[in-house]
Amino acid sequence: MRRTMLAAMAAAMASGGLACGVPFGGAARAGDLTFWTWRQEDRSQYAQLFADFNKLHPEVKIKYEAFEPQSYGTVLSTALAAGKGPDVIHVRAYGGLEQFSRAGYLLPLDPTAIPELGNFDGTALASVSQRSDGRPYAVPFASQTLGLFYNTEIFQRLGLKPPTTWDELIQTGKALKEKNVVPLANGMATAFMVEIFASVFTGSYLGSDFVQDMLAGRATFSDPRYVAALGKLTELRDLLPPGFMGVDYATMQQLFLSGRAAMFAGGSFEIANFRRQNPGLKMDFVAPPAPAAGQSQLVSVFYDGGYAINAKTANQADAVKLVRYMSTKAFGDRFSALLGNISPIRDVQIEDALLAKVARLNQQSLPYIMAVHFRYQDPTGSTLLQGGVQRLMGGQATAAQVGDEITKGIATYFVPFQNR
Repeated sequence: MRRTMLAAMAAAMASGGLACGVPFGGAARAGDLTFWTWRQEDRSQYAQLFADFNKLHPEVKIKYEAFEPQSYGTVLSTALAAGKGPDVIHVRAYGGLEQFSRAGYLLPLDPTAIPELGNFDGTALASVSQRSDGRPYAVPFASQTLGLFYNTEIFQRLGLKPPTTWDELIQTGKALKEKNVVPLANGMATAFMVEIFASVFTGSYLGSDFVQDMLAGRATFSDPRYVAALGKLTELRDLLPPGFMGVDYATMQQLFLSGRAAMFAGGSFEIANFRRQNPGLKMDFVAPPAPAAGQSQLVSVFYDGGYAINAKTANQADAVKLVRYMSTKAFGDRFSALLGNISPIRDVQIEDALLAKVARLNQQSLPYIMAVHFRYQDPTGSTLLQGGVQRLMGGQATAAQVGDEITKGIATYFVPFQNR
């Protein structure tokens, strides 16, 4: 698919024709905007969001173009490198954004031109800012929370309560297995979900101080706290599906959606997806278990991306209009209602009870460590953690070995680790 799309784009750009329905050659027409995204499943919701925008700006027409998530970055970078591409761009956050802003492909956002930047707090803006100049190059679009889904119908039927401590998690898992229910749907075959699995269950063991210690150079991933947290993951092997090393993302989703598995370690971005696939599913979302009673249960939080402007757009004034609107409370309210995600815009009204609960859980959280801090350079922390946990769960590495390998990989570019 990637080769086919790139070949089509190259041919279109060479001929001045169309690629994926978007004009690459010739002059752009004022009032026509193209918006590119990897969110194919959100087309109808964005149609409603853009219809709201058109009530204020009927002169601006927006074309929504969605690409396969796996090939989106390649397609986008190819177009931007050729001086083409969309007017408004759905970009990923942190290192995913910086690869484009560093290359000069994105328009830096000026608070004078876009005063609505004041509708976001500093943490949200940092996710879409370039580290070297501190300037935002997009407006944030959603925050995501990592925690534990559970099937409320199964738990009620078996007289179980969602686990609040690690021991309760293990005991609940045993009780579920006795009733022939898979306790945890998660498998190890899909790399990004391996990272999410690890982050869900290690966060409460690490505590909020660990991240600051690490960034200040007082700790690395070889720290006993991190190694001990990783080691706890191996205690969950008996709670995972049979053959869990080969269970991929789609399979683990179906295990939970069908009721064959009672719990799913994942992100709040699954809420809308689960509801679409099984409207009758009765589920809840809770913070991961604490090490012991009375200790904090911490979710992990990150920002999912943002809306950026192509630095070479011929329709900058209209693109600014759209991005300004996407930074307003009115947009945030509708966004949360339509897409089942938490908008990072201040004072947004969240009507959905489960989504509102997730927002409350965010008050006790730590960052999704690898995504927020170590996806800027290679080897990324995510790549190192994903491969390490797969080997850990498969019995090919110890927690200490995984921690040391992550530390050594990140130390190639992260100065605080180089003197440890």
